[in-house]
Amino acid sequence: MKIHWIIFVALVIISLQAWIARKWMLKGISYNRFFSVYRAFEGQEIEMVERISNKKLLPVPWLRIESKISENLEFQKQFNLDIKHEQFHKSLFSLMPYTAINRRHKIKCKKRGCYRLNSAALTCGDLFGFQEATKVYELDTELLVYPNLTPLDEIPLPSRSWMGDVVVKRWIVDDPFMYAGVREYSPGDPLNSINWKATARTGNLQVHKKDYTADPRIMIYLNMDVTEDMWGPITEPELIEKGLSYAASIANYAINQGIDTGFGTNGYLIDEPEQPVRIFPRGGKEQLTLLLDTMAKLIIDRRVTFYTFLEEDIKYRASANFSGSMDYLFITSYVSERMRNQIKQLEDMGNSVEILLLKDPHKKGVSHV
Repeated sequence: MKIHWIIFVALVIISLQAWIARKWMLKGISYNRFFSVYRAFEGQEIEMVERISNKKLLPVPWLRIESKISENLEFQKQFNLDIKHEQFHKSLFSLMPYTAINRRHKIKCKKRGCYRLNSAALTCGDLFGFQEATKVYELDTELLVYPNLTPLDEIPLPSRSWMGDVVVKRWIVDDPFMYAGVREYSPGDPLNSINWKATARTGNLQVHKKDYTADPRIMIYLNMDVTEDMWGPITEPELIEKGLSYAASIANYAINQGIDTGFGTNGYLIDEPEQPVRIFPRGGKEQLTLLLDTMAKLIIDRRVTFYTFLEEDIKYRASANFSGSMDYLFITSYVSERMRNQIKQLEDMGNSVEILLLKDPHKKGVSHV
């Protein structure tokens, strides 16, 4: 008889703790996950921090956190972390009353991109595994991985190009503040360059026109089209990634040299699929951050053909909305006859154009067109 009572009491206790677990175990549980930095470069090692707390008197015997994380973020193997198919992550915790746990995971950023951790599923249960309760936590965690910066001496830029002679002859002068008249205001011109007397006289915004050597502007254009007649998806994404690495490296160098730099491509961003990318030249650290952020969010796909992209640029520059010259660098896999005609139009407007060919074993890289 005593054994029957013991079994009965045990069943009651098991049922009671299972009911409590189902009803109360997830109460007072908070979970957050974030990266040690919000921006990193390809190949860099960072940390992802999981922070979970139990804000109630009831202990949590076990708690499982499941989430899907891109395989391009490589986690180190460690205790209480299970990774399947390089994407599905499971972490196990146990929490005493009114305690919090921080767990740090070392991650290697294997590939450029924008990585978002939007949700995590938390599951907990009773001591015997008879009952489970699950809750999905919505998160807002983003990591931008920038393209790898290629050393300039490894980029196929001959010294006679704008990165060599052009830098010396056009951008390094004794007096960078010498003015040479006025011109109409252009998008990207700083407000402190406005000539108010000339503006009042003409009725249109006028800015001080600096000597050509003191007012350089570079526009880096990346062509997503691998061939002129490409219609389907990008067939050589690694080639475009290399072009992005070149673009990021050149932009980083140019801005650190005090040169206003912009970036454009016929691709599109993860949050703006409707239009190609075009960022006008500016200087400073904020501009460099904007350019690198943009390159991290860039999808390896095209929105328009590169020919259409350049045609829009030519029409804009031919209009009354823009004045002044620009130094263009095209990073592209090919140069078609139509592109050569467009390049000539840009040069006829007073711009210079250089071509960095992404693939051509018979060329060193950049050639003046």
